Amino acid sequence: MSHSALSPSSQIHFIDLEAQQAKIRSQVDKAIKQVLDHGIYIMGPEVAEFEKNLGAFCGAKHNLSCSNGTDALAFGLMAFGVEPGDAVFVPSFTFAATAEVVTWFGATPIFIDVLEDTYNMDPHSLEKGIALAKKLSLNPKGIIPVDLFGLPADYDAIESIAKAHSLWIMADAAQSFGASYKGRQVGTLGEITTTSFFPAKPLGCYGDGGAVFTNNDEYAAVMRSIRVHGQGSDKYDNVRVGMNGRLDTLQAAILLQKLAIFPEEIKARNLVAQRYQKGLQDIVKTPSVPQGLTSVWAQYTVQLPENIDRKELMSKLQEAKIPSVIYYVKTLHLQTAYKHHPCVDGHLPIAEKLSQCVLSLPMHPYLQENTQDYIIEVFRDLVSKA
Repeated sequence: MSHSALSPSSQIHFIDLEAQQAKIRSQVDKAIKQVLDHGIYIMGPEVAEFEKNLGAFCGAKHNLSCSNGTDALAFGLMAFGVEPGDAVFVPSFTFAATAEVVTWFGATPIFIDVLEDTYNMDPHSLEKGIALAKKLSLNPKGIIPVDLFGLPADYDAIESIAKAHSLWIMADAAQSFGASYKGRQVGTLGEITTTSFFPAKPLGCYGDGGAVFTNNDEYAAVMRSIRVHGQGSDKYDNVRVGMNGRLDTLQAAILLQKLAIFPEEIKARNLVAQRYQKGLQDIVKTPSVPQGLTSVWAQYTVQLPENIDRKELMSKLQEAKIPSVIYYVKTLHLQTAYKHHPCVDGHLPIAEKLSQCVLSLPMHPYLQENTQDYIIEVFRDLVSKA
């Protein structure tokens, strides 16, 4: 069958921000005009309103917006008092920011393997990582599980390990804000949760942005201070070393409009994921969502069979006007910047295997059924003929 006959008339976007903007453009224009009219570009009223709405959405007691998801991680590590000699446990199959921030404070990231079914931190590997830290005379300090591709990590198992070893948990929810874990919303998992509002995220702004969440009053107070140069009574009273980590008022105004439609977008993402699952589960390994959990599907990532040449498949998909992306082509423990840091058993077989076989397909709330049918049909055809 000729694929061109089925090909959608419009361009297929990997993430379609244009369709979303078309839906809310008038509200966004109005929100931006309001900021331009009042002229309070830093910590304007929209920032406080957005933080209030974040809290209403996820149920966290304290919700602090900030400059980006990486700085959000830094807020948390500073609140926890991370310092040289400390070990912080991070998954290797993720974006560099999670490990990067640990090194800012002279601490040592110890790389942990992940589970093949969920792509998230493997609790058994975590136990081994804690033993490794002690063997290296490092002080096991905390755990940063990453909720990869929109799905929360195995917090029951991780919390049990953390409690046994007196470690804190900071949930890296850069990709999972809007998801839930056994009745608990992301934002309330771990002592601190961080997220990102990078434009491509499920809830994204039109620039950089992020947030930190906690139910702990003391951590919240410290992070509020850190956000504005370690301020005390005001920004000229510096009671600790901090940073400039504020969210712009314009971005808060935009995010307010996006948060209003976020629940319906999450539902749409799940419908897209269900159609992919139904259409692809018999030819590739599709993502698994454990019982009691929900995902926001930041990415839809499949595992290709061993006989598939991934580069060739991506090229043929592109010829059919279907974009695809690899997250992540190289694990962190093999990256030049991080390969001198310790990892469990000296290598992480699942993370390394996944980096060689994963492929992410277009995923967003505005993916039309006929377009998705086309993606599924072309993908099936190419995989079955390989």
